[in-house]
Amino acid sequence: MKLLRYGPKGQEKPGLLDEAGRLRDLSAHVGDLAGAALEPEGLARLAALDPASLPMVSGAPRLGPCVGRVGKFICIGLNYADHAAESGMPVPAEPVVFNKWTSAICGPDDEIEIPPGSVKTDWEVELGVIIGKGGKHIPEAEALGHVAGYCVINDVSEREWQLERGATWDKGKGFDTFGPLGPWLVTPDEIPNVDELGMWLEIDGKRYQNGSTRTMIFKVPQIIAYVSRFLSLQPGDVISTGTPPGVGLGQKPPVYLKGGETMRLGIDGLGVQTQKVVRT
Repeated sequence: MKLLRYGPKGQEKPGLLDEAGRLRDLSAHVGDLAGAALEPEGLARLAALDPASLPMVSGAPRLGPCVGRVGKFICIGLNYADHAAESGMPVPAEPVVFNKWTSAICGPDDEIEIPPGSVKTDWEVELGVIIGKGGKHIPEAEALGHVAGYCVINDVSEREWQLERGATWDKGKGFDTFGPLGPWLVTPDEIPNVDELGMWLEIDGKRYQNGSTRTMIFKVPQIIAYVSRFLSLQPGDVISTGTPPGVGLGQKPPVYLKGGETMRLGIDGLGVQTQKVVRT
């Protein structure tokens, strides 16, 4: 299934994309794509519905974040060896864990706001993992059973605040609009091999990132097992799993967003995001 949320900010309704690419309304069957609705039993109820029986949504409504009421937005840094190299950092021996604040979450095509005074706002296409079955100390062999679905994430980052203004990355990662999620939550049955997904990002039509989840250092089961050692995961939590090379920081000389650009990014089978960059 390709599940989504649509409508004005803060008033999103749950929906489903049918096989013909038409948007169907799920409001009669689930209040939101959040919490218990993402547990295995909740997803099984949605999967049992006949999409043709659901009301069709007319027009082209705004798409919201594909998950509602996210409890934790956890990120893994330097998870591609070639990205670590372009960042001038060693390949980590264990996953690098940091957070994005949930107030950073926005829709996949919403505007990205450059913070006041920013001179190093950057981009990162990433595979998002959405937790469906909660737990802690999850064995690696069981980790994929805790996944509700996958999505595209743009881990927008302000590099000065991330790397030059103290020891914590979180300051540069959590500005408002720095966490677009979607367009869809794609359930694992539609992704036969999460380790073989092409991913890319363009700025004004120029391809900067062109990678694959094949080159991730720590794979999805390892990440889930590792993170669950330090905190309990709950349905609707989101894990962003790292980016391939091609970020602005890695260009020679570095290239950063100034405002006015259009970003497009996507991952095989998970859809495309398109964002206008604006200065606030």
